[in-house]
Amino acid sequence: MAAAQKTWRYRAAVGSRALAALLGGYLLAAAVAAACAVYLPLLTPAPRSEATVGGAMLAYLVYALAFMSAFACRSAWRAWAWILGPALALGGAVLLPRWL
Repeated sequence: MAAAQKTWRYRAAVGSRALAALLGGYLLAAAVAAACAVYLPLLTPAPRSEATVGGAMLAYLVYALAFMSAFACRSAWRAWAWILGPALALGGAVLLPRWL
C-alpha cells in the first residue's frame, strides 16, 4: 500500500511539473514577448516592429529555460511559483497602462 501511494504522489508531482513546464512556460514566454513589444520601443530607439520580433525570438529562449527549470526545482510548488510569478508580474506590467 505504501509503495502504491508513493507511486501516485510521484506521478502527480511529475504531472504537475509537466503542466508547469508546458502551460506556465507558454504563459511566461507570451508575457516576455508582450513586455518586449510594449516596453522596448520606449527604452531603445528600435521601432515597435523590431521590438516585437526581438521579443518573439527572446520568448523561445525563455520557454526553453522555463521548461528546464520546472524539472530542476526541488518541488512542483516551487516550479509553479518560479514560472507563474514572473509571468503574472510581466503580464500585469503589460496590462497596467491599459487599465490606468
